[in-house]
Order: sequence, then structure tokens, then C-alpha cells
Amino acid sequence: MHIKYQFLTGETVEIDVPDHIGEVSIAIERDMLNSNRRETRRHNSLSRMEEAGCQFADASGNVAELLLKNENNRRLFDAVRHLLPQQQALIWQVFYEEKSLAAIARESGVTEGAVRHRLSKIYKRLQSFLK
Repeated sequence: MHIKYQFLTGETVEIDVPDHIGEVSIAIERDMLNSNRRETRRHNSLSRMEEAGCQFADASGNVAELLLKNENNRRLFDAVRHLLPQQQALIWQVFYEEKSLAAIARESGVTEGAVRHRLSKIYKRLQSFLK
């Protein structure tokens, strides 16, 4: 029986072997092929998916930055929960509703300086919670 080997370099070699060794070699090749089919049938290879046109975002460079940002946001939200309800409302108006200090002062019936003073007290209180 002839067994043909093809190397990665492109070189091909054909050798003569006894029939019983050839049959064993063919059985081993068949078992390896079937095993590979079983394994790859259940899994999607990322390289195969990329070859098929699927694209994946590379977040590897931003993972630490994202975790730090999430931790800082959690700490800030915890600190805001310790504020008084009217202080939380002022934070909401300034940062979420993006109202100007003049508009907030008009609605509250106070001066713009008073609103600025309230914000500075809130900032100091938040800093004390975040330390």
C-alpha cells in the first residue's frame, strides 16, 4: 500500500508500507477527522467568523478604564443618595435637565448667587463622601 504525506512546505513524499500498517494509518486518520468534526461542530471559531465577514469590537484596551469609570460612577451615586432631597433635586436640574443657574434661581425665587452657594455646599458634601 502507498501512503502519501504532504508537508507544510509543499513537499510531497509517497512511501510503500505493508497493508496492515496502511489500514491502521487510514483508521487513525479517519478517527482524527471524525473527532475534529465533532469538536468543531459545536463551536464557532472566531477566526472562521471573521473570515465569514463578522466583525467584533476590540475592547481590550479600554477594559481597565471602563471598570474604573463604573466604580467611580457607583461611588458617586452612593454619595448622591446621602444628600438631602432638595439637594438631589438641584443636582438633577443642573446635570440631567441641564438648566442654567439663572433659570433655577428664577423658578426657586432666589438669586443666582444663592443657587451657586447651594451647589458649592453640595460639592463639598459629595467630596467628603467620596474620600
